[in-house]
Formats: sequence, structure tokens, C-alpha cells
Amino acid sequence: MFRSLTEPTGRLVTVSLDGRSVELPEGDNLAVALLRAGHGPFRTTPVKAAPRMPYCMMGVCFECLAEIDGVPNRQTCQERVVPGQSIRRQDGARSTGSAVAPAARGTP
Repeated sequence: MFRSLTEPTGRLVTVSLDGRSVELPEGDNLAVALLRAGHGPFRTTPVKAAPRMPYCMMGVCFECLAEIDGVPNRQTCQERVVPGQSIRRQDGARSTGSAVAPAARGTP
């Protein structure tokens, strides 16, 4: 179903996916790297627990949501692979709570 048009260029780094160590190319788009490595589904729907995978790959559809470094509802298609990253698939509904994306922390 998914075929990458380019080969990854970054060195392989270790990230955690649902508590397991996985090697992905550093700097790659996170959704692409996970798809290329055969990982899915990315989340399940809140009501019927239907499996979901990335769809639009440009941040519009929200089908690629995952918990990244403890912050839920992150779009994997808008993130890059970084060493030590912790990724958890989202099962059902997640709280929107007061979680703030790491890039926004420390700003007034």
C-alpha cells in the first residue's frame, strides 16, 4: 500500500515504539519511517476501535495521531525522527488536557 519514492538518508537511531526498541532513520518524517518499517495501525477510533493509518500526510486528516514523548494527539506526519523518541499508538479517545508540545514549552 505504501511505497516511498526516496530512500532514507539519515543514520539509524533507536526510538521506542510501544515500549519496544525500533531503529528508524534520523531526521526522516516519522509517519513515513513507521510506514516504511511496516508498523501500523497508528491509532484506533474512540467509538468503534477501528484501526487508522496515515492518510493525507500533510496534517489535515488527523489519522496519524500518536503519543510522542508523553504528549498525546501528535500528528506523526508533522514530526521528524529523533534519537530516544518515545512513540505510543493511541487506542481510542485521548484527553486533550493541558499537554503542551515540547517546542512550545518555556514560552510565555
